[in-house]
Amino acid sequence: MVSAGDFRNGLTVEIEGNVYQVIEFQHVKPGKGAAFVRTKLKNIKSSGVIEKSFRPTEKFPQAHIERKEMQYLYSDGEFYNFMDTETFDQIALSQDQVGDSLKFVKENEMVKILSHNKEVFAIEPPISVELEVTETEPGFKGDTATGGNKPAIVETGAKINVPLFVEIGNIIQIDTRTGEYLKRV
Repeated sequence: MVSAGDFRNGLTVEIEGNVYQVIEFQHVKPGKGAAFVRTKLKNIKSSGVIEKSFRPTEKFPQAHIERKEMQYLYSDGEFYNFMDTETFDQIALSQDQVGDSLKFVKENEMVKILSHNKEVFAIEPPISVELEVTETEPGFKGDTATGGNKPAIVETGAKINVPLFVEIGNIIQIDTRTGEYLKRV
């Protein structure tokens, strides 16, 4: 059990049957009345954010989130298949469970599967990936004065903005958290 007075950023707790991660917390001691803890909590399953205040003595069970590294094998159109590289167990997740988290992940790459009570709620791709540009318009000489961007499609089918000098066949590095171009490799 964790008391509200011990909340820290990143802590996961169970409140009213839901699992929340503490995004922000602030201990408030008003001039009059009892102290309280003002928090911003993110529901890890629905990704909704709520603001809530607690008495510092309120206690909540700590939620244990399991992070397991697995290899993304393939998608058969209906399910996305993953394999535990230690036990060789395979799991299949639906499009609803995966969402947009694999838009920058190629087959056979490692991802982290996040679960609570054996129920998968999220997939964490690597922080950055290297992908080949498959479609983009050609850049023109002298177009770099403004430092503009142009749309490009990478080998996984995801669309991102890249600098004008990037061409088809270039390998680029992408930040999977923001979907932004980092550098040409």
